[in-house]
Amino acid sequence: MPVMLGIVIPVHNEEAWLTSCLQAVAAAAASPKLHSEIVHTLVVLDSCTDGSANIAAAHGVQTLHVQARNVGIARATGAQRCLDMGARWLAFTDADTLVSPDWLADQLEQCSDAVCGTVAVNDWSGHSPQLAMHFKTTYNDAHGHRHIHGANLGVSAQAYRDAGGFPPLACSEDVALVHALQACGALIAWSAAPRVVTSARKDFRAVGGFGATLLNVFPESGLGGEAAACL
Repeated sequence: MPVMLGIVIPVHNEEAWLTSCLQAVAAAAASPKLHSEIVHTLVVLDSCTDGSANIAAAHGVQTLHVQARNVGIARATGAQRCLDMGARWLAFTDADTLVSPDWLADQLEQCSDAVCGTVAVNDWSGHSPQLAMHFKTTYNDAHGHRHIHGANLGVSAQAYRDAGGFPPLACSEDVALVHALQACGALIAWSAAPRVVTSARKDFRAVGGFGATLLNVFPESGLGGEAAACL
């Protein structure tokens, strides 16, 4: 069985975003810093009713279908498929996210059991200007941060197995996995080196995820709620 790198992208009706996401992932998979190591990208279509499957097919990307409407199940299903194919490393991102050309290579260069990366937002359309400023001034986009994002997460196959994989949670499945990794004594790199740009969209998929957190910070015009701590 060949050893390779796996990239898993959970998708629920993401036809507006998926093309750009897959183009960016393809560039990262072709990074010269990977020294031609095999990279397998897998889109997990969760209860999709739009054209996401056709977009993945047009890019030559393998898909799996689940009917869970649960991002934890979608990520876990994709991860298991990659493990079954011989993946030594699992990288996770989201359909509304653009990874950098060296994203995957930069994860591996951390020489850790797992890598928690940061996120950037380039388009704050539809949000209060105060939200962009709040994010800029409070979000720690630097090495040693303690943010956990499913849009920028990597883990070795062995560490993933030791931690028990993603739990079947509709949100915060990434946080639960990282906590399980910590409990197992995994070496985690809290790194700002693997770069991604994600969306600040209001039609977010996971209640309690990044998009929901942004709305909770500034639901209308003033700073609100405990969700600010989640950024």
